[in-house]
Amino acid sequence: MAQDADAGARVFNQCRACHTINQGGRNGVGPNLYGLWGRPAGSIEAFRYSAPMRAKAGEGLVWNVDNLRAYLTDPKAVVPAGSMSFAGIRNEQQLNDLLAYLERASTAQ
Repeated sequence: MAQDADAGARVFNQCRACHTINQGGRNGVGPNLYGLWGRPAGSIEAFRYSAPMRAKAGEGLVWNVDNLRAYLTDPKAVVPAGSMSFAGIRNEQQLNDLLAYLERASTAQ
């Protein structure tokens, strides 16, 4: 299935209530997602993560395409009792597009 990062930017609009994705951007309810790709979970020092997310970080969770796909599909399955209130993306095309956008937007241009 093809990925469209521009369409993913539109999907990301629902994430903007809690997250930014700009280099040097602020943390909100959720952490800034800039640099997310390949980053260990729970690793932004200025953000206060939930205990379950810190536990996953301690287990070595790193944000790659497979882990992000699982998390964005069902956050509570990946981090049970985590604080992210988002239920997940069920539409496969939207998920693929969002992953393409996150990879593009969270890495240095």
